[in-house]
Amino acid sequence: MNLRLNTLSKMKMIPFNGLLLTVLLCSCHPGEKQEQKSKEPQQAADVPATEVFPLQRGRLSSSLQIPGELIAFQQVDLYAKENSFVKKLYVDVGSEVKAGQLLVTMEAPELGSQLAGALSNIQSREAIYTASKANYDRLYATSQTPGTISPLDLEQAAARKASDLAQLQSAKEAYQQIAETQNYLQIKAPFNGVITARNVNPGAYVGPSGKGSELPLFTLKEQKKLRLVISVPEAYTSYLSHKNEISFTVKSMPDQQFKAHINRMAGALDNKLHAQRIEMDVENNDKKLLPGMVAEVNLPLPANDSTFIVPKSAVVNSTEKVFVIRAVDSKAEWVNVKTGRANNDSIEIYGSLHPGDQLLKAANEEIRNGSALKKIKQ
Repeated sequence: MNLRLNTLSKMKMIPFNGLLLTVLLCSCHPGEKQEQKSKEPQQAADVPATEVFPLQRGRLSSSLQIPGELIAFQQVDLYAKENSFVKKLYVDVGSEVKAGQLLVTMEAPELGSQLAGALSNIQSREAIYTASKANYDRLYATSQTPGTISPLDLEQAAARKASDLAQLQSAKEAYQQIAETQNYLQIKAPFNGVITARNVNPGAYVGPSGKGSELPLFTLKEQKKLRLVISVPEAYTSYLSHKNEISFTVKSMPDQQFKAHINRMAGALDNKLHAQRIEMDVENNDKKLLPGMVAEVNLPLPANDSTFIVPKSAVVNSTEKVFVIRAVDSKAEWVNVKTGRANNDSIEIYGSLHPGDQLLKAANEEIRNGSALKKIKQ
């Protein structure tokens, strides 16, 4: 039987226990080995070039987006100084008041009785002092004639007059104290502002916090001038200075941008947030902004000194360390660094580096420390 095989080049008959076995000897296609050999140099040619760049110093100016709060420049909770009853209210929530304007009057009948008693005591002490003074004056006039009045009697009369005068002054001071206490029954505005809360009605029993009322009578806030308060993390505090201009927006007016300047810096970090409190004064004459609003603040962070600036792709953030890869004699060298501020595609780095060092532009952990860099592209 004739067999026709394209892939067979030889056939051989081998005797085995009386049987003839036909062995087919296969030969590979002559072009396959050449194709395998030709793949290796092709793969080597496809290895991409390692792109490096010279390390340089520069100034990176960035900004920090941070939330802030608008609070009244001045605000106060007004309580009653003495236990009393509310007699009349002159303002309500939303009322704009001027400094010194009367807000509420109260009454305390016992203070009237105390004042009347103090006045009666003054009149009694005045009568006693008048008598003792007249007695002293008579003795003094008589003592001008030698031998008529003993010096001891004259001294006792002078002491009695001085004592009665002191008691009269004490009675007058007691009366004045009660009269001033009655003045506390009228509460006036300490500064210009708006009443934002009212917690009493006529006839209510009020007094100092915890003794007559837990809540204040009124809450007064200044509205034409506000404070913008932010907490800046420790990493950015070195870039701040007084009079730096900032911009901010609020949710109720997202298309309008407001300006302010840094006026006050706490000079210490908060124990909880480890951030520094920064305050800006905001003029609010048109009253568009309200105390309590949340602001989105754009805080510029200008560079104080030149630093090493590299592309973000040159910095590797691994689970163990942060590093860049330096090309030294066509070999990779890992250099540990610390990062600073970032702006778009650039970032500040700090480490054992020098200007002119050749760093890999696209670094990654797969390029091991000490591995050879086959091709370098400037």
